Amino acid sequence: MNALTSLAEQSRFNMIEQQIRPWHVLDEDVLDALSAIARDRFVPVRYQNMAYSDIEIPLEVEGINSCETMLAPKIEARLAQELQLSPTDGVLEIGTGSGYQAAILSRLCSTVVSVEIDRHIAAFGKANLERENIPNVKVEIGDGRAGWGTGEYSAILLTGSIPNIPDSLKYQLTIGGRLVAIVGQAPVMTALRITRVSAAAFETESLFDTYAKPLRGTTVSHFKF
Repeated sequence: MNALTSLAEQSRFNMIEQQIRPWHVLDEDVLDALSAIARDRFVPVRYQNMAYSDIEIPLEVEGINSCETMLAPKIEARLAQELQLSPTDGVLEIGTGSGYQAAILSRLCSTVVSVEIDRHIAAFGKANLERENIPNVKVEIGDGRAGWGTGEYSAILLTGSIPNIPDSLKYQLTIGGRLVAIVGQAPVMTALRITRVSAAAFETESLFDTYAKPLRGTTVSHFKF
């Protein structure tokens, strides 16, 4: 083990113990996933020294700022925990980003379909996942804010905020399935968990207050090539 590898592993340990556990992330499976995945391998090169810091990190792709960010590690961990995943679950993730959140989920469930609206960011996230040999995440390109395809999922995660959750997305949950999203408009947003309890009934729980950038719509792109 070289000095850089040792430093990264120590930084990962400190992230878990000093940022994530104090933020009420105590599920051992989630903590094991965080310990197993090198977050610095998903961070743009210029920001790799910040990979384990308690901050949002700009998503820079091919030297171009996408105007998107990676969530702070404690938020990523908490969202993963609040999905209450089982090893047989199939997950739909809206917003691939760097691929790190999907990498965490991949160790907690059976399969992840991750949808990213920007093809450049999708390529970045997919390349990161492939390099880290994570085979059970499929990255697809499109706008998933109102749902994706016709399948049902045991869990759905939105990695950016949304003003409200459309019914079309909720109805892609299996019975007993959970959807976790950050809902509202700045400066007041709340992470919610919606559980489908029957064919037509849902229960909503407020989890914690936070902030996340809105999920990008189809008409917006900051990339200029």
